[in-house]
Amino acid sequence: MHETVEGYRKYFNQIVGFFVVEDHILHATQGLVTRAFTDELWNMALSKIIAVLRTHSSYCNDPDLVLELKNLIVIFADTLQGYGFPVNRLFDLLFEIRDQYNETLLKKWALVFREIFEQDNYSPIPVENEEEYKSVISRFPFHDAEIEKQQFPKKLPMSQSVPQIYIQVKEFIYASLKFSESLHRSSTEIDDMLRKSTNLLLTRTLSGCLQNLIKKPHIGLTELVQIIINTTHLEQACKYLEDFITNITNVSPETVHTTRLYGLSTFKDARHAAEGEIYTKLNQKIDEFIQLADYEWGMSESDGRASGYLMDLINFLRSTFQVFTHLPNNNNDHAAMSGKVAQTACMSACKHLSTSLMQMLLDSELKQISMGAIQQFNLDVIQCELFASSEPVPGFQGDTLQLAFIDLRQLLDLFMVWDWSTYLADYGQPTSKYLRVNPSTALALLEKMKDTSKKNNIFSQFRKNDRDKQKLIETVVKQLRSLVNGMSQHS
Repeated sequence: MHETVEGYRKYFNQIVGFFVVEDHILHATQGLVTRAFTDELWNMALSKIIAVLRTHSSYCNDPDLVLELKNLIVIFADTLQGYGFPVNRLFDLLFEIRDQYNETLLKKWALVFREIFEQDNYSPIPVENEEEYKSVISRFPFHDAEIEKQQFPKKLPMSQSVPQIYIQVKEFIYASLKFSESLHRSSTEIDDMLRKSTNLLLTRTLSGCLQNLIKKPHIGLTELVQIIINTTHLEQACKYLEDFITNITNVSPETVHTTRLYGLSTFKDARHAAEGEIYTKLNQKIDEFIQLADYEWGMSESDGRASGYLMDLINFLRSTFQVFTHLPNNNNDHAAMSGKVAQTACMSACKHLSTSLMQMLLDSELKQISMGAIQQFNLDVIQCELFASSEPVPGFQGDTLQLAFIDLRQLLDLFMVWDWSTYLADYGQPTSKYLRVNPSTALALLEKMKDTSKKNNIFSQFRKNDRDKQKLIETVVKQLRSLVNGMSQHS
């Protein structure tokens, strides 16, 4: 870098030397050179200088070097302006280089942000005493009356990356300001440039780093919830960054053309992404448990207790939602936010579990199901319903959560009570006990039960009640088919 700067310095010194001599000859002698000649010479030189600088600066990825170059150009321009040479084009070039400088800053800060996120432990900041508490709030604008009243040791709701990111955004503003100094621009223009570059830092660089962080495989559910809380605090801190810029430039934020900071959208988007990732990760975990299901579909009777895989799954969900509800809800905003996320996640998980169980029952690969297997499956669904009714997450109205399993419940009841006469008689009535049972679903499951009684007992053909059951199944199958055909004709 030193050699490069020295190279530029020599380059500018030689040009300045040449034109200072030309200017001296113009003023000290008669008729050797004319003003028109020196002006033409300067314009020609200026075009070449600008072309060289434009090419060189575009290759430069080091913000410190770009800043050194800018300082040399300013001294060069100011010196020649003192001799009466027009230098507006050089200051226009500096504006172009400024964009280049900002790009190099954004790349540098992307690495800074990434490292901060990698080093964070995504748990609330512990403060042991007043000194530690003051150390945090001196670096980050955090005020909470409830937490201030608490005894030490205590925890602040955000994790350590929050004050670090805030400090680095301020450092970026300072770095961005360094280029704007001595460009002979009004404070309003400088204010505008600072706000625009800070907006790029928030909406592009920090936003990109947050979105990448959320998708990382090692970021689990508790980390995602912490990220949601962190983004809330960073969003609230945006107004302090606005004030920070105002204090630097002395331009009132009420000025007509003041650009606002768009940090709010960055943090809202990150929050939505983190919430979406929570629901996706939960569903993936549910799928992992479901893959362990090992039903004996031909069993003559149930085990009398729920399946092991399902109890493990319910325990996992229970402990997961305990983590959600035991987050440090130090203020009402956090309680409302993590409560809302926990509720949505819990409802999403119950719906996904219900859908997965239904798909397992109706899987086209599964050809036969015994009544014993249906009873075993029912024991598992009862556990799901018990979990839903145990208020794993506070704030649900009535039996909202149990309704996630209503389709399964009505289908299993219909088969276990063998209540076909009621089903067929009440079909299509809004008051039907089996309103959620689609005839095509009932038909698909019944088809799987047609031949199981033959399989279960060698003597079944001699048993009248088994033969009668097969006949009844045939009759019901016909009636269901006509309902399904009726539906498809209507649609």
